[in-house]
Amino acid sequence: MVELVEQEARVFENALLIGIYTKSNEKDACVDSLEELVGLTTTYGLEVIDQVPCYIRKFSPATLLGKGKLQELSGLIQEYGVDLVIFDDEITPHQQRNLEKEFKKPVMDRTELIIEVFAQRAQTKEASLQIELAKVRYQLPRLKRLWTHLSRQSAGGGGFLKGEGEKQIELDRRMLQHRVTRLQKEIAEVRAKRAVQRSSRLRTQIPTFAIVGYTNAGKSTLMRALTKAEVLVEDKLFATLDTTTRKYILPNKQTILLIDTVGFIRKIPTTLISAFKSTLEEAVFTDILIHLIDASSRHAIEQAEATLQVLEELGAKGRPCITALNKIDQCTDQGMLRKLRIKYPKTVAISAIEGRGFDQLVELMLKEVAALRKVVKLRIPQSHYALVSELMNSGRVIEIEYEANDVLMEVEIPAQLENKVQMFVQEVL
Repeated sequence: MVELVEQEARVFENALLIGIYTKSNEKDACVDSLEELVGLTTTYGLEVIDQVPCYIRKFSPATLLGKGKLQELSGLIQEYGVDLVIFDDEITPHQQRNLEKEFKKPVMDRTELIIEVFAQRAQTKEASLQIELAKVRYQLPRLKRLWTHLSRQSAGGGGFLKGEGEKQIELDRRMLQHRVTRLQKEIAEVRAKRAVQRSSRLRTQIPTFAIVGYTNAGKSTLMRALTKAEVLVEDKLFATLDTTTRKYILPNKQTILLIDTVGFIRKIPTTLISAFKSTLEEAVFTDILIHLIDASSRHAIEQAEATLQVLEELGAKGRPCITALNKIDQCTDQGMLRKLRIKYPKTVAISAIEGRGFDQLVELMLKEVAALRKVVKLRIPQSHYALVSELMNSGRVIEIEYEANDVLMEVEIPAQLENKVQMFVQEVL
């Protein structure tokens, strides 16, 4: 499909990163967030010229920054030959236009950068659709900015936008809104297919584990180490966008499914959380979570809390969870390890890259799988033989005996059948 708004082809090689804080005690948090923005920028393929934390007393509605700070940054941009300016916080379309005029360089914010990184890394149809939807929604209020280059080509500078340009912007707005509707319909169709696939998976009664965690925590490395499968592993943010599922056989010969999910990140826009619920919702429907934490990061607790907050928003709170403290081969702060062990239950320390701690991790996985199923003795009337058949298909029959009117069974049942058999339970073993 032809792009609705054509922009001049621009090739960026480097970027200047700008963070903002309004209180002196917020500087450290601003610097930490800028470090994460560096990771996003390098993942996007740009060299980071510098990262500048800016203190301001109050935001300027027009340019976000005051006149003096704008002049200072303009000098840096000219001195370093900056191609692109990236703000660590969301900026309004109005501010974006004004900043580009001031800096005489393209400006983007964290939201747009994340969308672009996602666009680079999507592989499945649904992920591509979700990204396109997020991009279109981001573009809608910014159409005027996208057409300013045409205004500059017209006589008098602003004449085009007051005439033909305004008509074109309105046409593009309608076309973008139509595209939003089309994308939403396509996404709904893909989700319906995935729901059917998930329903089929649930009927197989194979326990599922979703590996969740902050971006770059080592989820794909753990998946590959456990399953020996070829899974993309990169030292980049959002190396995994699409859900990857692999079979794994536990030491007791029990087959389980391991699901790798998209990484979490601080200050991710709400619209993008919604857009990528497709991959994250696998964590909601899974049986057990493996929450992977990069224990070598000095921000380990903040990253873990950001992950848990998003999981709660998605409805996964209360799901059985194993906490795996990864990268202990790189961890030099034993105090951080102690804090993490105290703060999070069912914790195991591992190194996915070296295979350390896997025995303890698998032991916890075995315990969680066992907790999903109960062994019970049942007396089921012959008139309910359909339930007997279901138990034989979905449970693990240990012993069965037929009497005149009843079927006596000792069976291991999955959690989802507990309510069905409750009235026939003779004994819980």
